[in-house]
Amino acid sequence: MKKIVLFFALLALCNLNAQKRPKLVIGIVVDQMKMEYLYRFQDDFSANGFKRLMNDGYVFSNTHFNYMPTYTGPGHASIYTGTTPSVHGIVGNDWFNRSTGKDIYCTEDENVKTIGDGDSKEGEMSPKNLQSTTITDELKLATNFKGKVIGLSLKDRGAILPAGHFANWAFWYSKTGSFISSTFYGSKLPEWVTTFNNEKHYATYLNQNWNLLKPIETYNESLPDDNPYEGKLYGAKTPTFPYNLKVMYEKNDAGVLRSTPFGNNILADFAMKAIESEALGKDDITDFLTISFSSTDYVGHVLGPRSIELQDTYLRLDQTLAELLNYLDKNVGKDNYLLFLTADHAGAENVSYLKDNKYNVKNISPKDIVANLKKFSNETYGTDLILNYSNFNLFFDKGKMKTSNLELTKIKSDFKSYLMQQDYVKRVYTEEEILASTGNDFYLNFINKGYDVTQNGDLVILDKPGFIEYPSTGTSHGTPYSYDTHVPLIFYGWNIPKGETADRKVITEIAPTLSQKLKIPFTNGTEAEVLLEILDIK
Repeated sequence: MKKIVLFFALLALCNLNAQKRPKLVIGIVVDQMKMEYLYRFQDDFSANGFKRLMNDGYVFSNTHFNYMPTYTGPGHASIYTGTTPSVHGIVGNDWFNRSTGKDIYCTEDENVKTIGDGDSKEGEMSPKNLQSTTITDELKLATNFKGKVIGLSLKDRGAILPAGHFANWAFWYSKTGSFISSTFYGSKLPEWVTTFNNEKHYATYLNQNWNLLKPIETYNESLPDDNPYEGKLYGAKTPTFPYNLKVMYEKNDAGVLRSTPFGNNILADFAMKAIESEALGKDDITDFLTISFSSTDYVGHVLGPRSIELQDTYLRLDQTLAELLNYLDKNVGKDNYLLFLTADHAGAENVSYLKDNKYNVKNISPKDIVANLKKFSNETYGTDLILNYSNFNLFFDKGKMKTSNLELTKIKSDFKSYLMQQDYVKRVYTEEEILASTGNDFYLNFINKGYDVTQNGDLVILDKPGFIEYPSTGTSHGTPYSYDTHVPLIFYGWNIPKGETADRKVITEIAPTLSQKLKIPFTNGTEAEVLLEILDIK
């Protein structure tokens, strides 16, 4: 009898241990990071940053976004909701909404006010436009709102969308150099945030030059420092080192820090202060901290993926990650935190660079696209039927159609035929084709998952591979092609085995995998496909 009682006691203890959760979950998003950077720059990384995560964690080396458009707002929303814009409703960073006829910014909220920065509109933000729950929301619900959730980023959308609807706080960087929030989260900033802001950490970074971290010979994975494919930072005469940040700041504002690697540094400083001040990971109720490093995106847009500036930004981010991991080890405990690192999208090669190397592609001006569409409309129908073109979506003016007695079906057909004659267009899909998608058309399936029938356009245009709707310097993103969809995904820490797989995975598998790992409900919009490789399921 005693043996039976002992057996069931041990069984209960095993079940209790199986239910155990980490003390802290850290979600890291590196804005505009290509998986390829982990390989291209690996010889120059330290042993304690990216390499530590790759060597001691589980690497999913073939992870992709599974929808279009691949932008920052939809990216962060999709990572944390485990679903796509067709469900969670964040169909761009900003977009024209067909239902309201108005432009929308993904986190705008006129019903809240800025806290921490006076009357600035930078803080009039909330997650109200996000239609699905996030993994952070589900953790709040599962812990009866006892677990803390805090979101941090240089960008408002990078802080707000991951933190979800029930977050304790989301903080983002202001052009004044302070971290701010909105009245959605509270009536005033916590004292530790005010103290951090009063210490003016941004000034420490801006009162210096941005010099190379390592000798110039180290950067042989990049193009020469001065090349025609790079834009210029804040009035710099040339895209070359060193950059005088103090002069840039004096001519602009503290927002210039975002476009340097030191934007990532100040965010990490703030993250460590948040862990300390909010006592994250200090009890047995799981907390969740989301961190989105945005400087990589700002530098990438202006200077491009082959610039020494971008490589230097990643080498410095590697050091920042090493510092953060060391801090977590000491203050939360090596076995007490679960961390994942991914990106909200990747990025294209600079078109001029490809063209100069004999690839027949080009950059297209969105203004020229709109002008040509309006010209076609006037020549064909005697009126301008173009209501809006943005995020690859074309909207027609239904009011003018009704007045002119024009049929929408024919208009769509005519514009589709016209667009298919343009040298930059691969395919054009109508609303009806998108909604009837069977999954047999690979790229149509991407568009279907990024399309919200209440918000998106009458036609969606797919540019040809390598073409980009962006100026001739720097780079951008947004397409369903692998250069925009292929991002890193690494899990590390609590109950994560070492390993790697090259099996194709999609970004919407992160949130439901965390649900299974933490043994909490799935986010309400997810298809619940999970990453079995890191689950305790054989």
